[in-house]
Amino acid sequence: MTSSGTPNVTSQSLITEDHVRKALNSDKGSDAILDSWKVVDFTKPGDNYACIVTSVEVKYQKDKQDCEVTYVVKLNSLRKFEGLEDFTPIIFDKEGRFYKEVLPALNEELLSVGQHPLRLPKCFLVSLENGKEQLYFEDLRAMDFKMNDRRKGLSKDHTVLIMNELARLHSASYLLMSKFDKGETVGTKYEFLTKEMFDMNPASKELFQPMFEQQIDTGVMMLEKIGGYETSIRWLKTLKPEIDMLFTTYMKSEKFNSICHGDCWNNNFLFRYDDEGHPIDVMLLDLQMCREASIASDLNYFLYSSVSGDVRVPNIDQIMSVYHKSYKQVLEAAGLPMYFDEKELMEEFRAKNKIGALSSIGFVPIILLEPEEAPELADSDWETLVQEWRAIALDKLKTNPLCQPRFLSVFDELMETGLIS
Repeated sequence: MTSSGTPNVTSQSLITEDHVRKALNSDKGSDAILDSWKVVDFTKPGDNYACIVTSVEVKYQKDKQDCEVTYVVKLNSLRKFEGLEDFTPIIFDKEGRFYKEVLPALNEELLSVGQHPLRLPKCFLVSLENGKEQLYFEDLRAMDFKMNDRRKGLSKDHTVLIMNELARLHSASYLLMSKFDKGETVGTKYEFLTKEMFDMNPASKELFQPMFEQQIDTGVMMLEKIGGYETSIRWLKTLKPEIDMLFTTYMKSEKFNSICHGDCWNNNFLFRYDDEGHPIDVMLLDLQMCREASIASDLNYFLYSSVSGDVRVPNIDQIMSVYHKSYKQVLEAAGLPMYFDEKELMEEFRAKNKIGALSSIGFVPIILLEPEEAPELADSDWETLVQEWRAIALDKLKTNPLCQPRFLSVFDELMETGLIS
């Protein structure tokens, strides 16, 4: 047997032969015999933040044949970043239990009404040992899926694919919730979905509340540097006292609550392309922030973090119509009436636009970074990291011609819709 890694305690060193064998047997059957394995890193700086993603190349025997397979592995980052040690086990628990408990139930609902399963990678191993958390997935690169270059932004075709799949996730959730016993809710059945940044534990709140408050301060500084956006600056400042509420009760909606992805941005989607380079298929990744929330929380997070204004604004009605049609198709297949129309969907989307604004402030500078520019979440303190990100954001306004129009398109749009006045 061979393995890769160093004597140092790194994320990659958490991978053991036992983990690899269990993933292999889950994937290929108990008669698959592990021969050898090695860790092969493949991601770039800026691709991942809350964890480490690597791959394991495996050689094995099955039916007396020599075979090979590669798994993508998500690992505890082992960073000593203040507060992150408390947060990491929770997000691994969320994603691991989503794959073990929620996804099979959602897919069962879809299959029962003639729909295909949700477009997520197969998960072959969930190991949640505290401090050594790891998840093993199928390698989508083998099926020609690849990440969109976040600096280029998502096209309308990319956006349509994602909106279709988010609608299928949300509508499958509706089917599942319609089968709950009387008095049963998402929170009582899948308690882990109710955990949010501000109520996971005191340490998480202590980490994330200042993070988002300072994120708003950065947005204010960017607008002040541009000039002419005094109304938007005043509006942004009013969000600071609401941070706790914005990531808890504000996300909820009695009529539109669903099981949501929770982290819908560019790096959590992979696409497959035709010979002309057009996206024809999508896979959703990273359910570490999955939650019970309004469907509009996912839509806002996605459309304002990863879709530029020149794509989002002129096409918003069509984009929302695509989502509505996909959602409706699933309900009709189940013989259920559609319970909201496109006007109500848009109203709910606009009602949650504060989430969209916050996601834009947080992601626009990140998305426009070159890989080598991305700061590392090393063994550091939060204040230092905030200052690094803030310097990058302000610099991008000056050095990257895409930053200012992409950033301002959000505030221009929200002023036009009346949210900012």
